[in-house]
Amino acid sequence: MNRRKKKNTRANLYRGGDGKSYYEANKRRRMSRYIKVGSTILITLLLALSIMKISGRGIFAQRAYSELSDEVLSAQKPDIDVELLTVNEYSRPGTALEKVNGIVVHYTANPGTTAQQNRDYFEGLAQSGETHASSHFVIGISGEIIQCIPCNEIAYASNDRNSDTVSIECCIPDDTGKFTDATYGSLVHLVTWLMGRYDLTTDDVIRHYDVTGKACPKYYVENEAAWEQFKSDLVDYIETNGIAKTEEIQ
Repeated sequence: MNRRKKKNTRANLYRGGDGKSYYEANKRRRMSRYIKVGSTILITLLLALSIMKISGRGIFAQRAYSELSDEVLSAQKPDIDVELLTVNEYSRPGTALEKVNGIVVHYTANPGTTAQQNRDYFEGLAQSGETHASSHFVIGISGEIIQCIPCNEIAYASNDRNSDTVSIECCIPDDTGKFTDATYGSLVHLVTWLMGRYDLTTDDVIRHYDVTGKACPKYYVENEAAWEQFKSDLVDYIETNGIAKTEEIQ
């Protein structure tokens, strides 16, 4: 008798009266559990995202600067003496160069000086602070190449194009500003290698003059035909040595 009464009472809880309250209470308990579980998952996710952001991992990882590996270039990298400048506000600010869109050719305008002397001048600006100047590369009158600035950082060389170009300073033997054969040969080799490395064409190779109107590089501004010949020599070098881009630059 008592069992039947309890059973009927329990059944009545689901049919009406107190049963409605029981159902709603049970529903609230389930909802509360769902909220707690959801909150726990959300907090865990936010914590994980915060850790990734702080550590620079996962979706917050900065895209690393990269270039084409030498393996995908059929031409040999030129012989480069890497002597990077000390990071300083006057010649190597350490500012990221996100994408190389061009190559700018300069001349040093100080006849008879070496690539090493010009590199050391840039380095000395950290102490003298007399001006802001530098270049990614300097080519000497004997054809030696010194790298002063990483290609993923800006150099103070090309004014409004500092932010998206690689700069090359060329030493000169005299006031004409004409490059020696050794300098010229190294310039062609370096420029074509950089063209392949950054997926550039000869249209992307310009003079400082083309940026600011300054007579730099002097001989190749005063002699337009010589500049056009230089560009033609770039094409010939590429065709001969087969610098080809076979992968996208990341």
